Amino acid sequence: MSIHLAKSAGFCFGVSRAVELVEKAAKSGKKVVTLGPIIHNRHAVNHFAEMGVQVIEAPEEAGPEDTVIIRSHGVSKSIYNRLIETGAEVIDATCPFVKRIHTIVQNAEAEGRLPVIIGTPTHPEVQGIAGWCDRCEIFETPEALENWAKNLHERQNLPICLVSQTTSTESLWKICSKIAKKLFANLKIYDTICKATESRQNEAAKLSAFCQAMVVVGDTKSSNTARLAMICREHCERVSLVDNATDLNPDFFHGATVIGITAGASTPAWIIKEVNKTMSEIMNVETVQEESFAELLEQSIKTLNTGDKVVGIVTGIGATEVQIDLGTKHAGYIPYDEVSADPNVKPEDILKVGDEIEVFVVRVNDQEGTCQLSKKKLDGIKFWDDMAVACEEKTTVEGTVTEENKGGLVVTVKGIRVFVPASQSGIAKGGDMAALVGKTTQLKITEVNRARRRVIGSIRAVNAESRKANQEKIWSEIEVGAKYHGTVKSLTSYGAFVDIGGVDGMVHVSELSWNRIKNPAEVVKVGDEIDVYVISFDAEKRKISLGYKTAEMNPWNQFMMNYNVGDVVDAKIVKLMTFGAFAEIIPGVDGLIHISQIADKRIGKPEDVLAEGQEVQVKITDVDAENKRISLSIRALLVAEEPAEEVVEEATEEAE
Repeated sequence: MSIHLAKSAGFCFGVSRAVELVEKAAKSGKKVVTLGPIIHNRHAVNHFAEMGVQVIEAPEEAGPEDTVIIRSHGVSKSIYNRLIETGAEVIDATCPFVKRIHTIVQNAEAEGRLPVIIGTPTHPEVQGIAGWCDRCEIFETPEALENWAKNLHERQNLPICLVSQTTSTESLWKICSKIAKKLFANLKIYDTICKATESRQNEAAKLSAFCQAMVVVGDTKSSNTARLAMICREHCERVSLVDNATDLNPDFFHGATVIGITAGASTPAWIIKEVNKTMSEIMNVETVQEESFAELLEQSIKTLNTGDKVVGIVTGIGATEVQIDLGTKHAGYIPYDEVSADPNVKPEDILKVGDEIEVFVVRVNDQEGTCQLSKKKLDGIKFWDDMAVACEEKTTVEGTVTEENKGGLVVTVKGIRVFVPASQSGIAKGGDMAALVGKTTQLKITEVNRARRRVIGSIRAVNAESRKANQEKIWSEIEVGAKYHGTVKSLTSYGAFVDIGGVDGMVHVSELSWNRIKNPAEVVKVGDEIDVYVISFDAEKRKISLGYKTAEMNPWNQFMMNYNVGDVVDAKIVKLMTFGAFAEIIPGVDGLIHISQIADKRIGKPEDVLAEGQEVQVKITDVDAENKRISLSIRALLVAEEPAEEVVEEATEEAE
């Protein structure tokens, strides 16, 4: 016969922290009360009652001289504020992992998102979370979530924030997350299941599959204890949930030779030991000797080991280090050079007293009671995890291009160097990759090799994805006359191809200018950004005909807007004929100077006076708008000058 005790049975970090805070406060000599039972275990609550710690049910029951401890499940924002208003000293023993969810839902609502909580609506933790936002939805089962979502109007556009009760099962959370991903396009998911809970549940599943009978120890009103029992029943036919050793029934063990024990997160170590001892006596199996409650309570409090990831609270920022309360007897500290990988970041820029922070345990000194921590190392670990997830899920990340080399680019993403091969840079072969250095860019992670500390990414993949999305958008909305701002991609003898945002259209040479041109290069060049409009399109063949020249660009319209009969203008002789000369007033608009209007005397032919390319001053004498004809005259200007000369001559004669 054998008894197997789960290693993770008993107090979790959050409960250990809450218990230690109550014990410490009870020894202070002040009147200490807890708002509701500090944890879901009547034996622990009774123990604290013997120490003088009372339980109150409402904030108003606290006096200004009291010390009020908020239980590990946490409370709503309104209850927290009501506690502050009493004037009492408030010690917040809310589990840091639960506190994180309070922040998530509060921030999500500020962003315009609807918080959706997966958990038991009546559970104090869930009620506390819901109290940090004005509106939320709570679902205990995947079916309830799916039914609600399917009945929503305009579901796809609804911004959702999905979180979970810390003690929910991993399998339930995965199902709910999958449903949410399928039904909501605008979704943010935060995995808020406590890893200690997940570890305890996984261990219970494995142990119950191995054992012939399972004993689950804990308060029958505890949600996480009941969930442990449910998990065990999925793998073992014989499961007993007991509050303490007195609940054990010898008949339950009849015929079983391999028995397992696990316990909820709120179960004190002394109760687990007592159950283990009683079971051993029933089955005649040797067990460990009984220890005092104080010793067992000490064992229940989380120990620290190098390499652990722990959550603490910033209590001070000194000249060389940041002090952290880890909820243990160790004084935690982070040296300044372990706060951030960025040497330009000052600790006070990113941390403040009261902040909850997850850190990496670098070194534990039990003799001195100190624990050296690092935020930088944990950030590095998390960043590598993020890179791996981004690679697996093909999500887009953002970084800054910090370097160009022969092979491609280096993009820094959350402190990690990501290499982008030249072929994946999104720059055409022979293009200027250096132009991207210093710029923020989006990319896909295509390979992560932690052993070689190598990450490879692709900017081109994001561009291709964006281009595809833009293409679908354009083809779904395109219509004749639609205007686009595009970029000239290439030129041919018959026109220019313009990218209008993921789709190329062609501007025929005849649609580039109102003037006659021989080559598109006379009007545009590759890389030019121009405004175009749709003349026609064929969605089936994916062809678009674009126009560039507009009525506003029509030279005749420009002439009619800016010139009038009687105006004197500068013109250039562009062609000589037997009956006169054509002169260009503005590019694309010519006027005729009849041979009779070239000089103030009779001439044989226009070339006797004028030459092609010659600049002359002319007067607009007539405009035929219907036929787009303009009459010009040089003679009119010459004749106008003659009377003035005659007057001068007459005046001279009179003076003589």
